[in-house]
Amino acid sequence: MTQREVEIVEVSPRDGLQAEDVVLGTDAKVQLIGRAVAAGIRRVEVCSFVHAERVPQMADAEAVLAALPQVEGVTYVGLVLNRRGFERAADAGMDEINYVVIASDTFSQRNQGMSTDASLDSFEEIATMAASAGIRPTVTIGASFGCPYEGEVAIDRVVSVADRVAAAGAAEVSLADTIGVGVPSQVTERLGAVRSLLPAGVALRAHFHNTRNTGIANAYAALEAGVDALDASLGGIGGCPFAPNATGNIPTEDLVYMLERMGVATGVDLTALAESVPWVEQQLGKPVPGLVSKAGLFPAGA
Repeated sequence: MTQREVEIVEVSPRDGLQAEDVVLGTDAKVQLIGRAVAAGIRRVEVCSFVHAERVPQMADAEAVLAALPQVEGVTYVGLVLNRRGFERAADAGMDEINYVVIASDTFSQRNQGMSTDASLDSFEEIATMAASAGIRPTVTIGASFGCPYEGEVAIDRVVSVADRVAAAGAAEVSLADTIGVGVPSQVTERLGAVRSLLPAGVALRAHFHNTRNTGIANAYAALEAGVDALDASLGGIGGCPFAPNATGNIPTEDLVYMLERMGVATGVDLTALAESVPWVEQQLGKPVPGLVSKAGLFPAGA
């Protein structure tokens, strides 16, 4: 019997740090990424190519990428929100970009200064440019489970966005619970609906925030729904600076603990992850939400 597998995408260097009051230097970010890679993570969202005045924590995107060692089998991902961001990512040598489309118009205007339809138009242009440049384009659909400004987001809206980005050439589609309002039944329904329309070869990923303590439960539901990859952030740090009260991502070490105990292969060294959490706390000058690093592994000798 083949062991079940799921890919873990580490997002602490980007989504994890973008809402922190402490702005880490380039060297510290490179160390954070190196720790994730050393623990077995093979896909890391390392930066975002956004305006420095809007997100000062990400102002050194090019410098971070230039300082990273090339490791066989490891993919570094850069987030982009528009054509200018893609051009910077391409010039910096990114192999993969993650484009964000917000499912609600109000949040899309707050986050990207454009409507959802305009953002989709932009991705269609970027997908063509990415194909020409040999860059893998993926899309995260933000506010897939609810919007901080409009409230509930209809499933038909999410499915429509997913259908359009897949048709435009997205290699992977991710549903993101940007403000942490989703529950497992929603996860099952929405991921199932999106999975049913994705063309063969287009991967499905999920991104959860633990704002209302449903993040790990939602990750389990996503696993049962057949996702190929799950985003997580070391220590559970993170949030969106443009969404009120959008607290951290699900902790990578807590997620890997659950998956490992379930017999799901991730290729990640849980001990190495947990040992890096105190370092993250030292860098940020505060405790982080993750629990496994505090409680310890089980059995204790694991």
